[in-house]
Amino acid sequence: MARWQPFADTVEALRLLKKRYRLAVLSNIDDDLFAATAPKLGVEFDHVITAQQARAYKPSREVFRLAEERIGMKPEEWLHVAQSVYHDIVPAKTLGLATVWVNRSSARAGIGAVRASTVRANLEVPDLKTLAAAVSPPESTRSGR
Repeated sequence: MARWQPFADTVEALRLLKKRYRLAVLSNIDDDLFAATAPKLGVEFDHVITAQQARAYKPSREVFRLAEERIGMKPEEWLHVAQSVYHDIVPAKTLGLATVWVNRSSARAGIGAVRASTVRANLEVPDLKTLAAAVSPPESTRSGR
């Protein structure tokens, strides 16, 4: 995992999102693996919560509870963005979080992270670039033009 590269759209999208929002990572990996991955993502996250810190793996709600405690925001102030319906969208929705499902193409449709569920995200996008464009105003409106 430490050698994995981000999806092609991820770095640019995170940089755009970071201009307007606080960003947190809730990851199902250990601290050392995320530390190896973080520099590849191109932004500094406001919070990093790992499964190692929570002593639980998603879909356990413990990861989300630790994040809520550390971030200090009410669940209605969050937007949880994730690729895994099973590990992220389902538990986030049960906690009252607004969710975005990043529905990337998968060679293994219907299993694991994309396991079928009756739970639906509030929004579905094909990638982070699409999400960043949807929630970030164009450059011309940012400068007042």
